Amino acid sequence: MVTAESDVEPPAAGPAERTPTESTPRATRIRATLLAVAVVLAAVDLIVKHLVEQAHPAGPDFGFLSVRLSYNPGIAFSLGDTLPAWVVIALTSAVTLGITLYALHTAPEVPTAARAGMSMILAGAAGNLIDRIADGAVTDYLYTGWFPTFNLADSLLTCGVVLLIASTLRAESRAD
Repeated sequence: MVTAESDVEPPAAGPAERTPTESTPRATRIRATLLAVAVVLAAVDLIVKHLVEQAHPAGPDFGFLSVRLSYNPGIAFSLGDTLPAWVVIALTSAVTLGITLYALHTAPEVPTAARAGMSMILAGAAGNLIDRIADGAVTDYLYTGWFPTFNLADSLLTCGVVLLIASTLRAESRAD
């Protein structure tokens, strides 16, 4: 026998019952901001690379840091530099796409600092990927003398990862 209670459909999820990954105006705004920041930072990276390439290969020396133009056909620390360019581009494209999808999916759920870290990671990955697609190698120009030559995109990636990890650990410690 069917009761009146079993014929009633459960109410639709209200604003308080939605998960943060749903398409709400707030989630859309957060995702758009994350992407906009990443695009601006990636553009700055590409502009700086272009300016360094137009200048003399050996730029100013600030003591602890100097400008020295070099090209990296590999990934981090020249890993994979003997691989064909299309393989490196395919791998870095897949990783960049994965990072982008993860960031867009989780952005509404994480603290602002974590979103900033995600934007920095996306910017660094995109800046280096676009640079690599353009000429088969990443343009590096910051030289310390004790560390491999790197660029703004590498710095964005590193700082973004540190910020994301620190923000995540802080959020977890607050939850305990």
